[in-house]
Amino acid sequence: MESLKVYILIANRTYNDGIRSALGLAVENHYGYPVIMNGEFPKFSTYMAENIAWIGDMEGEVFTCGAPAPDNLPEEVSLTEINLQELGERMRDADVIIPYGLLKQTNTPPPACAE
Repeated sequence: MESLKVYILIANRTYNDGIRSALGLAVENHYGYPVIMNGEFPKFSTYMAENIAWIGDMEGEVFTCGAPAPDNLPEEVSLTEINLQELGERMRDADVIIPYGLLKQTNTPPPACAE
């Protein structure tokens, strides 16, 4: 089976499990490229940091588009800053592009979903 290049565009921090989905693709011998859009960074827990590090180990990359990466990243976390034009050029080579999750809502979420 041919390896696919898959870009996962994450526009809301609530849906940062898209990073884990990219790792799942990498395990199945595909190239997963999650893109954190507009500064919607997850909490960089040990779990999230390990997922990002594993994506890098499996020849994937985690991008940030629209905002610089935070300065206080854990050691093992590497985010590649990319602008919208560069992202568009890279996505031309993609086999699949997944807009993941919903945009940030205007209504306040319930407390259980607020993080």
